Amino acid sequence: MMPLVKPLKDIKDPEIKKLVDFFNETLGFCPNSVLTMLRRPNLAKSFVKLNMAVMENHGELTSEFKRLIAFISSNTAGCRYCQAHTIRAAERYGATADRLFNVWDFKNHDSFTKAEKAALQFTQEASSIPVTIDPVTEKNLKLYWSEDDIVEIMGVIALFGYLNRWNDVMGTTIETDAISSAQEFLEGIHWDIGKHT
Repeated sequence: MMPLVKPLKDIKDPEIKKLVDFFNETLGFCPNSVLTMLRRPNLAKSFVKLNMAVMENHGELTSEFKRLIAFISSNTAGCRYCQAHTIRAAERYGATADRLFNVWDFKNHDSFTKAEKAALQFTQEASSIPVTIDPVTEKNLKLYWSEDDIVEIMGVIALFGYLNRWNDVMGTTIETDAISSAQEFLEGIHWDIGKHT
């Protein structure tokens, strides 16, 4: 399949060039999703700024754990593109192989703390359509995380709700490095490239 809209190859706007350095740290490349948004520069700028704000850490969440939240959100939504990107980003931010290979089965794996399991369960339920969050899940979330931390968790879930929809509908072409990370770490969910060729 071809993407609905082809990504641009060049970033001419110097402000956007500077902003996408964020993705060079996160992924090692500028994602094609951003290069597609670049057809409307204000959209690309606003998205990158939102992404940067969501991924800032002000409380107990780490950069690594935010990327694992993003993975669970994307896995729940079924977006192959974002599954690959988030597992790659989690690796680049220091996730152990044990966490990377088992995040999709976080409920049953001891490499996740009770607090992390509560956040990931909430993420899974909040990323489902329709959203149905069990009162027990909400109670557990509040047991381990402050309200400020919950805002950061929800920021990641909401950001990836946007990205999952964007990339799944657009059929965004997935980058070679993201494919490599997905093939390495996501064999447990039988990941494939799907429409993102």
